[in-house]
Amino acid sequence: MSVNTIDARLLAKMFLGGAINIRDNKEHINELNVFPVPDGDTGTNMSMTMNAAKNELMLLADDTDISKVADVAASALLRGARGNSGVILSLLFRGFSRGMKNLKTARCENLAKSLELGVEAAYKAVMKPTEGTILTVARMSSQAAQEALQSTNELLLFWESVCNAASETLKKTPDFLPILKKSGVVDAGGKGLLVIFEAMLDIFKGNKISDIRNKSENKNTVSAAGAEKSETEIKFTYCTEFVITKSKECKDCVSLRAYLETIGDCVLVVDDEEIIKVHVHTNNPGSALEKALGYGTINLPKIENMKIQHDGKVKEAKQQNQRKTAVHVKPVNKYGFVAVAAGHGLEAMFKDLGVDNVVAGGQTMNPSTDDILNAVYQTPAETVFILPNNKNIIMAAEQAIKFADRGVCVLQTRTIPQGMAAMLAFDESSEIAENKLNMTKAFERVSTGLVTFAARDSDFEGHAIKKGEILALDNNKLSFTERDLSRAVIKLTKKLIKNDTSFVTLIYGSDVTDENAEKMQKLLSQKLSDKIEIMMINGGQPVYYYMISVE
Repeated sequence: MSVNTIDARLLAKMFLGGAINIRDNKEHINELNVFPVPDGDTGTNMSMTMNAAKNELMLLADDTDISKVADVAASALLRGARGNSGVILSLLFRGFSRGMKNLKTARCENLAKSLELGVEAAYKAVMKPTEGTILTVARMSSQAAQEALQSTNELLLFWESVCNAASETLKKTPDFLPILKKSGVVDAGGKGLLVIFEAMLDIFKGNKISDIRNKSENKNTVSAAGAEKSETEIKFTYCTEFVITKSKECKDCVSLRAYLETIGDCVLVVDDEEIIKVHVHTNNPGSALEKALGYGTINLPKIENMKIQHDGKVKEAKQQNQRKTAVHVKPVNKYGFVAVAAGHGLEAMFKDLGVDNVVAGGQTMNPSTDDILNAVYQTPAETVFILPNNKNIIMAAEQAIKFADRGVCVLQTRTIPQGMAAMLAFDESSEIAENKLNMTKAFERVSTGLVTFAARDSDFEGHAIKKGEILALDNNKLSFTERDLSRAVIKLTKKLIKNDTSFVTLIYGSDVTDENAEKMQKLLSQKLSDKIEIMMINGGQPVYYYMISVE
């Protein structure tokens, strides 16, 4: 019997099935992760991202419509996104929220539109899209969806076309990226997306997901009194939404966003080519509409009294109260700082430098947007600077800007030494823009060396890499491989040093003893100029034997 329509329950199962399948296959996907270096965390990041949606969806009421399911999934994915692969995945599925808005049920054409919107959002978010990755797999799947509409309206056949296109494109990813071909693997992110798509196909086939818990296990753990209390905490009464069709002389919508933030909260202003989508909670919806008229004509306005609306949603309020919420501390200081680091020594070091909160994370253990956001909430400052200290965490950190209840400035620090340099350049008396400029200039002057090990056999840019071999990274780029740890540290440090270098800082990790670190410092002192000061710090970080900072 053919199925042509998706309801809320079926869409939820599709997301849940995807979360479970990526979880079961994450280790295999980790093994495929050789680009740009073999650190093996793509499967883990994508699994944790999908799991965020799974947890939220299991709290929804049975009578939820498909639009709500898509919205909840998109929001949870974005908040729970880990690493670049997780953030890109969340943006791809954001298309489902946009493509199924205000729908009770969906058909093939709605799925096709959702995929198209998701691909568009993902490509826009990446400054320099690399083909041969999850982006390519998603784009070709979307094209296949559009083509399938011409021949079928049956969901099973339609989604089979999507999966077939994803599978065929995945096989071709080594043709785009030589590192994949040399290593004999396909793209890890693309494989993860296919795994999720295939789980959705199983749902269309009528297969059951054996380990999804019954929703009844998650119900009714919060009293009605607790649910009713939330009504009194609604600061802004009216949920106001509308679409602006841009006028020809429409100016940048940044000023509109700034104004809305002065009259309410939960502000979302999405600027598209022809329209501006606006969402705000305010006590003055008329003021919001009046301001919007300066940008074009208003369409589809929706104003809801959230306090009245609350009376009919006690059950939902009970479920919402089950979720963990971060403690929001009130801003007391002008500036505050959140840094991402792993290791007791690094945490203590950043605290000594003035960082308020340190989020545990780094290579192979990327924190989510929610993890970073919770740290921001617990920082008593009007403006919080975030130091990601890892290139794979920057995108997740930037997503926190959208949800924070205070000003957030993300510095593009890609290493721990860069984060240290940024903190040392901070000036309490300077304004935000000046501090951002000076801190950025400071960390860009720092050269960073990383000494770690290969998680698997691979071939990268002509380097034949064996599992367990020592990897030397020069500013996050693989420089050479070694068998001996000491030789690797000395060779890499010499390569980083310039004529004007005066300081070298060695940060040793959890796999290096204090005794061996002292020997390394003495050995390095013998090999370098006596004009260069060498400092040793017990960072206690995982993954990296040594982090080398050269200034």
